Amino acid sequence: MKIAVLANGAWDLAWGQQVLSDVDFLICADGGANYAVLSGCRPNLLIGDLDSILPENLKQCANAGCEIERYPREKDETDLELALKRAEEQARFVGQTDIWLYGATGKRIDHFLGNVALMLAYAKKGYRIRLVDPEHEMWILQGRELIRGALGREISLITLSEKAIVTTEGLCYPLGHDVLYQASPRGVSNVFLAEEAVIQVHEGWVLVVLPK
Repeated sequence: MKIAVLANGAWDLAWGQQVLSDVDFLICADGGANYAVLSGCRPNLLIGDLDSILPENLKQCANAGCEIERYPREKDETDLELALKRAEEQARFVGQTDIWLYGATGKRIDHFLGNVALMLAYAKKGYRIRLVDPEHEMWILQGRELIRGALGREISLITLSEKAIVTTEGLCYPLGHDVLYQASPRGVSNVFLAEEAVIQVHEGWVLVVLPK
């Protein structure tokens, strides 16, 4: 079951129609529902203070049977934070740990940085938020993972903890229990030597970024 959250960042319509076509349970954070409606997709849940969704799209969601949770504008959580809480509940119910996140880049850099903070919070709880836009895919890693790419494709490893101890296999610039520091961009723009690479984060938290 593919659970996805759609935020109110930048949106490419043709790409969005494609990625939403195989989503089984879609949660829209406020204005993200504008993109869902534009893409011909009905959300299962719309959540937030609803100050960004267009009135006609709100009405369309309600008429289509979408569950709607309205919160006051003055609140501690962002709309995306509320949406991810519901996605976590759904993921726990079906027994999985991956949650896909769309529309969470572009527009405002402060929102994007806040979204990365949320990804880290969920990684520490055992969930993997896979943030995807037309140009990138990113997630937070601790442990070992086989990652599929392509010969010559770039990959960046950005440390989110104070430091991370990392080993890589199948990349042009290898790491062997090397320390990557939060204050250094050493892990940016490594390169696949084949179609697969192995990344192991022995200690700390690393944001994996795959440019497309």
